[in-house]
Amino acid sequence: MGGNRKLEDEKLSWELQAACRTEHTGIFFSGNTVMQDRAKAICQGCPVREDCLEYAMANDEKFGVWGGYTERERNRLRRVRALRA
Repeated sequence: MGGNRKLEDEKLSWELQAACRTEHTGIFFSGNTVMQDRAKAICQGCPVREDCLEYAMANDEKFGVWGGYTERERNRLRRVRALRA
């Protein structure tokens, strides 16, 4: 459990700084383009945007806007990264 606790603490450290922490989660998990644009606007000025994106990429998040990227955009980013590797 000690190792898991450290991972949880690291996760919480960036989540507590997230611009979205006080927003309704429905904004980030809507298939509606207007809502996705609203979520992306919130992400734009977030100080932990990169951490959020990398968390989503590492955990293969299938839904929602993470780090300013939709699922489709994250899939595209994965392909680009794979080609560069």
